Order: sequence, then C-alpha cells, then structure tokens
Amino acid sequence: MHCNTLQHAETHCNTLQHAITQCNTVQHTATHCNTLQHTATHCNTLQYTATHCNTLHNTLHNTLQHTASHCNTLQHTTTHYNTLQHTATRCTTHCTTHCNTLQHTAAHCNSLQHTATHCNTLQHATQHTATHTATH
Repeated sequence: MHCNTLQHAETHCNTLQHAITQCNTVQHTATHCNTLQHTATHCNTLQYTATHCNTLHNTLHNTLQHTASHCNTLQHTTTHYNTLQHTATRCTTHCTTHCNTLQHTAAHCNSLQHTATHCNTLQHATQHTATHTATH
C-alpha cells in the first residue's frame, strides 16, 4: 500500500516538473518585456523631440502635427509597455518563488521515486522468497 502512495507521488512529481518548464517560459517572457521597456523609453524620447521641434519650426506645422500624432500613438504604446513591465516583474517574482518551491518539491519527489524503486525491489524479493519457501 505504501508503494502505491509512492507511485502516486512519482506521478505528481512529473506534473511538478512540467510546471517548472512552464515557469521557465514565463521568465523568458519577462526578459522580452525588458526589451519592450527599452523601446518604451525610446518612445518617450521621441515624444519630447516632437514637442521641441513643434516649438522651433513653426513652418513645418503640418508635418509636425503628423509626427505628434504618431508620437501620441507611441506614448500609448509606452504606457502599455510600462504596464507589461510591471506585470512581468510581479510575475517573475511570483514564478521565482513558485519555481523554488516546485524545485524543492521535485527534489523531494526524486527521493520518493528512489524509495518507490527500492520498495518495488523489496516487494519482488519478498514474493520470490515466499514462492521459494512454499515450494521447498
């Protein structure tokens, strides 16, 4: 009966190892968000430049209006990227904590798997001894 519990734990360990793989994917996404944050900073610089050019070059009014409109779109994108960066940071923190717990559990499960294998060996040896004793 104890071996059945250990075998169930082994199945659970496989599930936990799959979850660890998913956490690695989330961490990769967080890295991508850092790249988006860099782009958002660049967009802020473009917004400042468009405003400055509008003041300095009144003769290019129509062109600058188009640029400002584009920069407003970029500013909206920047806001979205900032939100993604904040979410990615929270997600990374949560996932790191969760992954540490899962890795600890996976290490414990590896011990349980080893114990289950040992238990199966003992069960087999006990059955073999019982069969051998019954025939002699």
